[in-house]
Amino acid sequence: MQVVIKRAYDPADPRDGYRILVDRLWPRGIKKEAAEIDQWLKEVAPSTKLRTWFGHDPAKWREFKKRYREELKDNEAWEELQDLARGKKKITLVYAAKDEEHNQAVVLEELLGEE
Repeated sequence: MQVVIKRAYDPADPRDGYRILVDRLWPRGIKKEAAEIDQWLKEVAPSTKLRTWFGHDPAKWREFKKRYREELKDNEAWEELQDLARGKKKITLVYAAKDEEHNQAVVLEELLGEE
């Protein structure tokens, strides 16, 4: 299993493997056909409350990661993502955030890498 992350605004590439959008909201300005998303797991994204609190503030990153991991514990979409990762050669977690270092896809990639 290989897991990588990629911004939704970067062009899709056949080498991406199975592309999974991990945002709760569809990325602005991107047509669904152009995104080449294989699956949209919006329920795996952070809750609206957590996302709003975090606001992509790097100073809150550690606490965000902790809270987000806690949210994922009883999350069926997280279990589905784990199963997908185990069953595919390569998956690409697609996200829309401008900050490439502080977003939920980074956390998901880390968690899947720990398995």
